[in-house]
Amino acid sequence: MLLRGGTVVDAFGARRADVRVDGERIAEVGESLAAADRDVIDVDGAYVIPGGIDVHTHLALPVGAVRSADDFESGTLAAACGGTTCIVDFAGAGREPWEEALATWHERADGRAVVDYGFHLTVTDVPEDPDVARARFEQFAEHGVTSVKLYMAYPDRLMVDDDTLLRALVAARAAGIRVCVHAEDGAAIEELTAKALASGRTGPGAIPEVRPPSVEAAAIERATALARKAAASLYVVHLSSAQGLEAVKAARAAGADVHAETCPQYLFLESGRLTDGSDEAQDFVCAPPLRCGSDRAALWAAAGSGELEVVSTDHCPFTCADRRHGTAAESDHWRDFTQIPGGLPGLETRVGLLYQGVRRGWLSLERWTDAVAGAPARLFGLDARKGQVRPGLDADLVVFDPEATKRLTAAALHSRSDHSPYASMELHGWPVLTVARGRVVASGGEPAPQAAAGGRFVARARVASDPLGGLRP
Repeated sequence: MLLRGGTVVDAFGARRADVRVDGERIAEVGESLAAADRDVIDVDGAYVIPGGIDVHTHLALPVGAVRSADDFESGTLAAACGGTTCIVDFAGAGREPWEEALATWHERADGRAVVDYGFHLTVTDVPEDPDVARARFEQFAEHGVTSVKLYMAYPDRLMVDDDTLLRALVAARAAGIRVCVHAEDGAAIEELTAKALASGRTGPGAIPEVRPPSVEAAAIERATALARKAAASLYVVHLSSAQGLEAVKAARAAGADVHAETCPQYLFLESGRLTDGSDEAQDFVCAPPLRCGSDRAALWAAAGSGELEVVSTDHCPFTCADRRHGTAAESDHWRDFTQIPGGLPGLETRVGLLYQGVRRGWLSLERWTDAVAGAPARLFGLDARKGQVRPGLDADLVVFDPEATKRLTAAALHSRSDHSPYASMELHGWPVLTVARGRVVASGGEPAPQAAAGGRFVARARVASDPLGGLRP
């Protein structure tokens, strides 16, 4: 395959170049490449970018009585149609042993994924003996899993205390594992939730009040203080607020090696979707919740500057019926907002949505591709294989037409979720060809015939602490 006449864009800049694919790898990048005996695809007027890497997804995740709508087949198919060629999913639904969680997630993905995939492990306990803890984290790496996630919220099934988080940071630093943290102060949320329910506020409109930006910032302050104490790296997932962003900046100024991502929902949606009193408000529930316009503006600025290095999705969609059923098995409708399953779809729309920031002048072409591909690859042990348009790397490539349009209704997308939080939007700029390890898996935003089940598990490299906090010039 020869992609001819496009503008190649990655972290190294934008340049006119052809891209030759040989088998599963990029063979050559340069001007006027020879085309003998090659399938030539004219991509003049389009961008050729590295396939997107989404390092925050929840596929087939059980949440009480319901399950996220997309499994590894439908979720990765949607990813391919939207220009994402690799995902990293969170393995573990609660406090099950890590070996069981990893085996379960391998079983769910093997032979079903359209694009490549890796796993993080959800960790809820860490041995008190430092040597035993390190040995456990070494085992994670030996299984190709070089990142873990710990929750500072959800005390009923996931939350860890500060001592456990500190032990994890120490063990992770020794083993070359990246620690991701869901940074919300669980104790404060429980107190605010009890007050809201006692006052009769049971609908989704109460959620921004019980999960305010202050609980995110407070958790980031605690977690980054622990990271400094452990001399370890920390990755904050789904950063949602200006207050949380300031906590990240303060931690970096104090010497912490802290990285952060945000998600499209925090860049494009606002809390009025939850508080408008409509029946559809429950379809916008996620954690952290949607914020206000000033938070959106702060996050866009940080994404443009690189202070927020990654834009991932936290893809965890539900059907309308499952939203209304709720997480409790004993009833057919949620009792209050604590039982509304939280999470939004995003795998298919992320690359196109973030490009709207390029159109508006809020981030450069290079920053766009780095946020969706390059930085995720560097931070999560994939950069020896993916994340740039460079000879020798996997032929994960996207031809992106800046003039293509896409209406983001559920019917026009490929997730099994039957609603889209961006249904009112029409994007200008959309992937028209997605290549995953040399296979065309989507064309014109639709699945290609050869898309089915070609994705593989990718064992990721160990990561090292970065004293610059991951910031790149």
